[in-house]
Amino acid sequence: MAAALLLAAAGAQAVAAADFAAERRRMTQEIDALARQTRAETGRPAFDPRVMTVMATVPRHEFVPAEQIEVAYANRPVPIGHGQTISQPYIVALMTDLAKAEPGHKVLEVGTGSGYQAAVMAQLAREVYSIEIVEPLGQQATRRLRQLGYGNVQVRLGDGYHGWEEQAPFDAILVTAAASHVPPPLIRQLKPGGRMVIPVGAAFMVQQLMLIEKNPDGTVSTRQILPVAFVPLTGRR
Repeated sequence: MAAALLLAAAGAQAVAAADFAAERRRMTQEIDALARQTRAETGRPAFDPRVMTVMATVPRHEFVPAEQIEVAYANRPVPIGHGQTISQPYIVALMTDLAKAEPGHKVLEVGTGSGYQAAVMAQLAREVYSIEIVEPLGQQATRRLRQLGYGNVQVRLGDGYHGWEEQAPFDAILVTAAASHVPPPLIRQLKPGGRMVIPVGAAFMVQQLMLIEKNPDGTVSTRQILPVAFVPLTGRR
């Protein structure tokens, strides 16, 4: 009887794994279709194949609350508690693609949330430093990332507006919450030649996803990518 129960449990786990793999394939197909539809705004008719491979690999269902697992791979934001969300998969892929992380890069993320964006970036960059201001989310994300084997991600509790100065400069910075303006500390911590992707605009309104590029001489250039809706960046200014 015990052996039969173990076999049944193993079979159920195999079916669940296959189901999640199929859901990830469907999700990446939707991302690819949206990339083509938004090519005029983003300038990207298709995302980097490395990004798409990672999107098809990272187990998004591990980063949502148990009661939300059925919609883990839906192409929309999912609530994760404390007034926060895990971003729409297409937006995660877009921001990751715009960052252009390379295997030797050091990346800063402002707004750890569930840890999903950090997990995606961890498979593309050498090191990921992520800051979360909501203590329970930061603690949960730290445990989750450790359990899933993302050893090149460090999570810190704190105000991401000020960045992570002792680990700067960064090759790329991702901000996963909307700011009223681009934080000057983050610009300072961006390496020349680096790229920052950040939603800018009023809280709970439509914002603009911005690409900030730091030139070799230290000047910056900015480009609006497309309208987005993110939860607000919190903390002291």
